[in-house]
Amino acid sequence: MHGAPRLGTRGSPLAMAQAREVAAAIVAARSWPAGRVEIVPITTSGDRVKDRPLADVGGKGLWTKELDLALLAGEIDFAVHSVKDVEVVRPDTIRLAAVRPRTHVTDTLVGAAGIGELREGAVVGTSSPRRKAQLLAARPDLVVVTLRGNVETRLRKLADGEADATVLSAAGLHRLGLDHVGTPIPFDLMLPAPGQGAIGIECRADDAHTLALLEAIDDPASHRAVSAERAFARALGGSCHSPVAALATVERDTVRLAGEILSEDGAERVRDKASFDCGDEEQAARLALAMLARAPETVRRLFATA
Repeated sequence: MHGAPRLGTRGSPLAMAQAREVAAAIVAARSWPAGRVEIVPITTSGDRVKDRPLADVGGKGLWTKELDLALLAGEIDFAVHSVKDVEVVRPDTIRLAAVRPRTHVTDTLVGAAGIGELREGAVVGTSSPRRKAQLLAARPDLVVVTLRGNVETRLRKLADGEADATVLSAAGLHRLGLDHVGTPIPFDLMLPAPGQGAIGIECRADDAHTLALLEAIDDPASHRAVSAERAFARALGGSCHSPVAALATVERDTVRLAGEILSEDGAERVRDKASFDCGDEEQAARLALAMLARAPETVRRLFATA
C-alpha cells in the first residue's frame, strides 16, 4: 500500500455515510490525521438499474462486481459494503476482513404504526422477496409492489403516493440521521436478512498489510454473528428470489441463530433456531438443511439444494 489507504464504496448517500464511518474508525485506531483514508466512490451496476428488481437482472452481484474488479486490480485497497448486499459465496481472492459493531438490526415500516395498522388491501412497496413474503405471511390481503431506489428515493416515492407504506432497514435510517422515521417491526413478524445492519470491509486475501490494518476495527462478536448467518444462507443454496431470514446473537463463546425460509407468497414458512460454539459454521449449515428437509414443496423448490 503506497500513500493513503484507498477505500472503495458505492456513491449513494448511505454508502458514503458508511464509508466515512469506516474511514473515521481507521483514523482513530491508528491515531492518523483526519482525511488520511481516501474514499473512492464507484458506480455499480445496481446503481444503474433503477426500474427492475435486482433479483431479475443479476441479484446481489450487481452491488459488488465493480468494487471487486477495482479491488483485484489494485485500484482500491479495501471495499466497504452493507453485508446484507454481499453474495454469501465470494471469490477466494477476497476476504471479509472486518465487520463493524452492529446495531439497529430490525426492519422499519414507514407509512403506518404497524403492519396490523395498514388498511385492508394497502399497497406496500419493496423489492425484497424476503420482505414481500413476510408481509404477506402477516397480512395476505396486502398488495406488494416493487419499489426500488436509495432511502431518499423510496421515501419520496412514498410521499408521492406510489405506495401506502414501505419497509426500510433501521440501520440505514440511523446512519442517515433518520431515526425518527417509521416504526420498528418485531422479529416475530419480520426476521431480518442475513447480515442486515452490519457494515463489512473486504480486501484482497493476500494483502497482509491491509488485513492487519482492518483487524484493528473489527468487532469480533458482530463478525461471528454475521458469519453464522451467512453460513446458514450459503447452505440453503438459494438465489436472490429465495425468501430467507436469519439473525444470530453472540453471548460469550456461544452463537444463538434463528432462521426462517418462506414460500414466495408467505403462505408457508419454516422457522427454527440453534445454539452452537462460535466459529462452528457447520452447525449453521445443519440448521438450514434440517429446515429445508421438512419444508413444503412451495418452499423447497426456491432453493437450489432442495
